[in-house]
This record gives sequence, C-alpha cells and structure tokens, in this order.
Amino acid sequence: MSAFQPDYAGGGFAETAPNRIYGLGTYVDVHFTHWFQVEGEGHWLRFNQLANINESTYLIGPRLPIQRLHFWRATPYAKALIGIGRMNFEYGYATGSFTALAYGGGLDWKLNKRISVRAVDFEYQQWPRWVNNQQLFPYGISAGVGYKIF
Repeated sequence: MSAFQPDYAGGGFAETAPNRIYGLGTYVDVHFTHWFQVEGEGHWLRFNQLANINESTYLIGPRLPIQRLHFWRATPYAKALIGIGRMNFEYGYATGSFTALAYGGGLDWKLNKRISVRAVDFEYQQWPRWVNNQQLFPYGISAGVGYKIF
C-alpha cells in the first residue's frame, strides 16, 4: 500500500495538492551480490483522487543495503531509481508520460527464509521535464510484504 503527495492539484501548475492519493504497488529486488542489488517497482495511485488526478510510476535502479546497520533481521537500504511517471490530469482532460527519478530508502525486516516485511519505504520523486518545462516533485511512503522466489 502506498500514500503519495502528488504535487499537482490541477490547472497545469505544480503545487502541493490538498489531498494524498493512495494505491497499490509491487516491487522486485534482484541480489547479484551482497552489495550489488537492483530494484524495480511500480505504483498505481488511484484512490482518494482530486478531480480524477492520478499517477503511476514504473522505476528501476540500484538498491544499496546498509549492512553495517543490520539488526534483528532488519536491514535498512537506500535506492536511486529512474523510469516513467504517468499522469491522468483533472477530469480526464489529458494524460502524459514523463521521465521520473526517485531517491529514497527504507527498512526490510526478514521474518523467515521466504517472507519479509517492507516496514517502510520512503520515496522522493523528481519529474524533471513535466508540463511547460516545470518540474514535479511527488513524494510518499509505502509498506508491504515480500516473498522470496529464488
């Protein structure tokens, strides 16, 4: 589950929205080595919309577990991702796809060999070339459960 401040309230200008949008997401972590990991994620923020404004993001990039702070089977991490942000503008007036960057981190807590809890994941996004060369800065938090396949 995710909760984000979309940084857009309508009118074609980036500004703090009066409400948060909520939605679902998924993530995949690939561990190549102890220190080299890649994360891919998607967010579909569709609940609590103001004037039908919603956002989706599809991001991938390096994830760095901070092993020195590993405690009680919990590992904090940092990440830097790049991908695409999609927005539905007010009342279905228009849609658009934009480059999206995301910086963030969080805490994964391993329950057993296969199941972990993503206790918190904070993300600060930057959409550098949004409408009329403005920048958009959505940010939010996510939490959920992970399942190890391999």
